[in-house]
Amino acid sequence: MRAVKSDRLSTRSAGSGRNLRDWRAAHFARRERLARCLVACGVALLCALPAIAADPAASTDRPAQAAPAELFPPELVRFKPYEHNPVFTGAGPGHWDVRIRERGWILREPGGYRMWYTGYDATREGRKHLGLATSDDGLAWTRWPANPLDRDHWIEDMQVLRDGDTYYMFAEGERDQAHWFTSPDGIKWQRRGTLDIRKSDGEPISPGPFGTPFVLRQRDRWLLFYERMDLGIWLATSSDLTQWRHVQDEPVFVPGPEKYDHFQVAFNQVIERGGRYYAYYHARESATTRDWSTNLAASDDLVHWTKYPRNPILEENKSSPLLLDDGKQLRLYTTHDQVQVHFSQAEAAR
Repeated sequence: MRAVKSDRLSTRSAGSGRNLRDWRAAHFARRERLARCLVACGVALLCALPAIAADPAASTDRPAQAAPAELFPPELVRFKPYEHNPVFTGAGPGHWDVRIRERGWILREPGGYRMWYTGYDATREGRKHLGLATSDDGLAWTRWPANPLDRDHWIEDMQVLRDGDTYYMFAEGERDQAHWFTSPDGIKWQRRGTLDIRKSDGEPISPGPFGTPFVLRQRDRWLLFYERMDLGIWLATSSDLTQWRHVQDEPVFVPGPEKYDHFQVAFNQVIERGGRYYAYYHARESATTRDWSTNLAASDDLVHWTKYPRNPILEENKSSPLLLDDGKQLRLYTTHDQVQVHFSQAEAAR
């Protein structure tokens, strides 16, 4: 979900909007209290330094931790744009997909690449439909002749994953209500319903929008990251996809404190690499800024995250990122509101 969806924001209940705004206000109040606390602790530490120096036993030996920059391999943060960008755009007037928007999803499969994307008529009220494009190299794309794949449901900001013989799609629906679908071939999709997300005590989450779902398959469980009005990222788990339970009721990821993501954030993709998790996310710095950026964060447990100190990785409204290995190097696709490719520039790209 992006704040520029003013056509849908107007349909939300005032109550749910107030709940999320109240949470945001409380979040920034807590941040200010924490800052004051850190200042006070810093003063106390300075006062205590002479005593610590005089008594080495007073210090505590702790294992050295990697500096934030060392958490991020260069192949995940250094990219060069493809010289023929963009590689895919809206089809223009006279077509069902005059424009494309939000996160699309690309899979590299034995027969080539497939990309699922959202197309619409470029009007604010235009219904968002699911399209498919195919490619031999992930650069030159051909639209599926039977597009759109689904004419009955609002589908945007989707993720597609394959588990066994089944394709799963998690996407935003109308009024930013996340829902999910299954398919035997990635073409014919069956809607399974709205995601049933519960708090840690089993109670349903409060009414209101919840979108940009990203699901990670992990052995015998599924993990769901989702946002609420891009004000924070929550994490939930499920054993069967029918009901999700919060890991904690506070978000695991929030905007700020830096300017580039001070206003809104949303996870687009979470990957596991080298024993650590990485989240590519898009962000916006203020309510008056329309452009979104692409950024990266790292975590050892999916709950506590460290943001890349040199974020953003990409600017100029290149957002909704997706990392993909083409067999030779890593590519970072951005899919809103046109598809662009960026090639990893690190020597050890795999």
